[in-house]
Parts: sequence; structure tokens; C-alpha cells
Amino acid sequence: MAILFNEFSLPRITLPNRLVVSPMCQYSGHDGFANDWHLVHLGQFAIGKAGAVIQEATAVVPEGRISFWDLGIWKDDHIEKYRQITAFIKAQGSIPGIQLAHAGRKGSDNKPWQGRAQFAPDSEYGWQTVAPSAIPFHEKDHTPIALTITEIRDLVVRFREAAERAVKAGYDIIEIHAAHGYLIHQFLSPLVNQRTDAYGGSFENRIRFLLEIVEVVAEVTTDQSLWVRISASDWADGGWDVAQSVALTNILKEKGVEVIDVSSGGAVRHQQIDVGPNYQVGFAQTIKEGTGLTTAAVGIITSGAQAEEILQKQHADLILVARAFLDDPHLAYHAAQELDVNLAWADQYARAKETIKRG
Repeated sequence: MAILFNEFSLPRITLPNRLVVSPMCQYSGHDGFANDWHLVHLGQFAIGKAGAVIQEATAVVPEGRISFWDLGIWKDDHIEKYRQITAFIKAQGSIPGIQLAHAGRKGSDNKPWQGRAQFAPDSEYGWQTVAPSAIPFHEKDHTPIALTITEIRDLVVRFREAAERAVKAGYDIIEIHAAHGYLIHQFLSPLVNQRTDAYGGSFENRIRFLLEIVEVVAEVTTDQSLWVRISASDWADGGWDVAQSVALTNILKEKGVEVIDVSSGGAVRHQQIDVGPNYQVGFAQTIKEGTGLTTAAVGIITSGAQAEEILQKQHADLILVARAFLDDPHLAYHAAQELDVNLAWADQYARAKETIKRG
């Protein structure tokens, strides 16, 4: 029996199935505001019966954006459009989620289809980036400013305030972005974090920023499911690795985190990643077996059969998919057909169910 389309219960929410839309930046906002592009983009996945739909990395401060055109949740004015988006997702039977983020030294970038080069701090679309240490990601980037302890503590408060707004906006999953070389991951990685104070050096110090964020976000998400996305490995010698990820996850589990969303890489440019189908699933499996916490697997998962095999082998509990959903917003419909599961389609689309089949 296929289990991909079974309900999956967490302590605070129940997903209608285990296939989740991963956060994907759209570079289509202005001043952090979402618009109809985001409503349609995210809403189409809910129409297609994804179990949950997680919104792109949404910045907790303006300087936390990856690009000028990214979404934000640093002011109350952002909430209104998000309420429309979450209400629509819920009306289709799916679960809305949001990823709270700060890009750190990897911010102030151009759109990917325009080259992704970093803008100068004093330019129209750029700003001064920050990081745990004054080390740029790329030799052509502008050097970030190392955060002071006061500034670090202020950012913890900003994450809490962003989570409060996310709750008001109707999101049922709050995910903290601690992966892909963005600010929290920059603190975790010894290749990026060269601090000698309470936020650098030892494992306990490098995880401090994330733990402080988790603690304050947990205080305001009393009914929401708290997730953390991590990069399980830097794919580089001397960097963050899966053993540290297991140790971190065991601590996060005690602080109320319900799901570890397991990705990898992004901290340094000299990473060496062997990319291919399921290339990150082993990390999710190791963390699941080492902690007992619910894990989500990601990484070039493109079919129902592939997702089902991961679940049947108990390598992960949830499947997060990004690019395959961009290719096919109705991936869940077609994965169900592939697995011979009778998934109910939206009434407006049901006429296609028996006449057009994939898989």
C-alpha cells in the first residue's frame, strides 16, 4: 500500500499527505510585499493537493533579503496579502507554511535570470550585508560587516516579531531557514564563522544563534508546527557535517522543533557536491535514525515512485519537492495516478482525471 498519500500527524497539525512544496524564491515582490503572482504561484500547488505549501524565504528585516525583490515580514503591513494567500491554501485542503530567513552575506543579489551578481551597498537595489565574520562569499562580493553581539540579539528579536506576524497571517507551519549558506548557517559553519566570542569557535557557541531564535519563536507559535531547515553538510573539509547535524537536531528536538527539513551545501563556494537523484536523502536518514525526530527529504525527487520508495525504506517521513513542482504544479495528482492511489481532484479539474493520465 502506498503511504505517500496517507495523512501524516504531527503534534500540532495533520498533513493530508506527505508531499510538500519546498520554499522557492520568486524574486517578484517589492518592499517585501507579496502580490497576485505569489497568490497564484502558491495557490496552484494547493489546488493540486500538495499536503503543505511552504512560502519562499521571507526576510525578517529588509537587509535579510536575498534580493531586493524577495518577500519580507518585517512590518505589519505585509500581513494582509499573506492572509489572502493562507486562506486560499486552506480552502483547498492544504497546509500553508512560511520560511523565516535572513540571507546574511549572501544578500543584496540580483535576480538569478539577470546574473545574480551582488549589488553595491550604496546602489538602488543593494545594501550593506552582514555576517558572523567579515568574510565575503565570493571574491567579487562586497565584504560583509561582522555583527556585534548587540546586533545579533536584536536579530533574535526580529525573528520573534516575524513569527508573531506569521501567526497572525494564518501560517500553520513556521520554518526557520538555517541552511544554504544564509545567515544562521553562516554561524553554524566553522568555515564561515571565525568569531572568538560566545557565538563562535566551539559547536555550542556556533549553534547559539539558532537556538536563541528557536526559543523565542517557540514562545509565539503555540498552535503552529515549528520546523527548521538545515544544510546537513557543507560538502567541504573542515566544515559543518552530518555528525554535527545529528547533535544539533537532538537539541532542537528538546526545544519543540517538530520537523527537520534536511538539505545541504551553500556555505562556501569550494564545496564539492555529487548531485543526482536522492543525493541528500542519506542525510535525512542518518538524522532520522540518530534522533528519532521527523525528517523531510529533499533533492531531485521527481516522481511518485521515487518518493514512495524513500518513505517505504523509512529514510525520511516527508518528501519536499521544489523544481519538479515548478515543472508540474499538479505533481501530486500525477504521482497518485502513478501509484494507483485514488486522490480526489479539485471538482473544477476532475473532468481531466480519467481522460488524461501520466505515469
